[in-house]
Amino acid sequence: MNDASLKRTPLFEPIQGLKARFTGFGGWEMPVQFSGITKEHEAVRNSAGMFDISHMGKFTLQGKNLISQLQRLVPSDLSRLQAGQAQYSVLLNPQAGIIDDIIFYYQGKDSSEVERGIIIVNAATTDKDKTWLLENLNITEIQANKIDPQKIDAQKIDTQKIEFQDLSPDKVLLAIQGPKATSIIQKFVSADLTPVKAFGHLETEVLGKPGFLARTGYTGEDGFEVMVDPDLGMELWQKLLHAGVAPCGLGARDTLRLEAAMALYGQDIDDLTTPLEAGLGWLVHLDTKGDFIGRSVLEQQKANEVERKIVGLQMQGRNIARHDYPVLSAGEVIGKVTSGTLSPTLGYPVALAYVSANLAKVGQNLGVQIRNKTYPATVVKRPFYRSQSRVSK
Repeated sequence: MNDASLKRTPLFEPIQGLKARFTGFGGWEMPVQFSGITKEHEAVRNSAGMFDISHMGKFTLQGKNLISQLQRLVPSDLSRLQAGQAQYSVLLNPQAGIIDDIIFYYQGKDSSEVERGIIIVNAATTDKDKTWLLENLNITEIQANKIDPQKIDAQKIDTQKIEFQDLSPDKVLLAIQGPKATSIIQKFVSADLTPVKAFGHLETEVLGKPGFLARTGYTGEDGFEVMVDPDLGMELWQKLLHAGVAPCGLGARDTLRLEAAMALYGQDIDDLTTPLEAGLGWLVHLDTKGDFIGRSVLEQQKANEVERKIVGLQMQGRNIARHDYPVLSAGEVIGKVTSGTLSPTLGYPVALAYVSANLAKVGQNLGVQIRNKTYPATVVKRPFYRSQSRVSK
């Protein structure tokens, strides 16, 4: 495809040179596959694959009260984080609907009590998330390439202000995932990656230049996400290719994350879905933190229970439940599918769906309507696939 309205990452040309097939995604022209979705999927499950995820939003924040201000915007207790740890969470609106799912990387505080952190957000919601943060935090925005936040005089920082910088267009972000990913990345990184636990992160040298690495990902496998300047990103991409890491596109990224039952924003979660409905109750820390946007709604849902819940479905035969297909019980529509695919690893179709809470128990028999016919499905435990190679937190 060639849509002039779509943005391109700094890696577009080398990726195009690999004869990737492209698609529009979140306003970006992104590779959907290289050698084939199943082959790329299997590379990540069995060895190592890499994804250009430079389209995602990348924000840096620093200030003397960074954590306390961010606490108002998420249901998770960020005060528990130590430097070098991260928290997957969600930004909530007043109705406790999910504005976006994010990862906050806490980089600690310096001798002047200035706290630093990085937030990674979804590509399609970058502008929306930025606006929400600017509206709800006491922020001074730093224009990229004009001020280096590392060189700001801590004594001159307003104690009530958060210094915010949008690095989304200025950094390459690569995800290298799979059981062999860490050992391959280690060849190009100065710091020892062995001690880094899941959701751990650090700043170190990548090919002799500054880089940010995090042991996070969206595939259900071990691996790292690496944020660097564009020139370094292109060099690292080529080095990883030569090291045998398979280039992978959005197609494999989707099948991998679905096997791991990871939510896709805009399909499985959105601003009309609360974290308790979405099976993300583990992100909601009502007992250990104070007030935050959407808290009262979550308190009511917890007290009265939700009316609908997300479930994992296993289809019988080869019938694939796709997005928006109706889910039925006793001939009545009781929900709908949000994501579905034929699992390359498991060999049978799986799906995520929202259904009436009283029909959400594991083992419940339901049906999915596909082209005016109803096919049997069973509620099963999530995730559908769990890696044996992932490290613990």
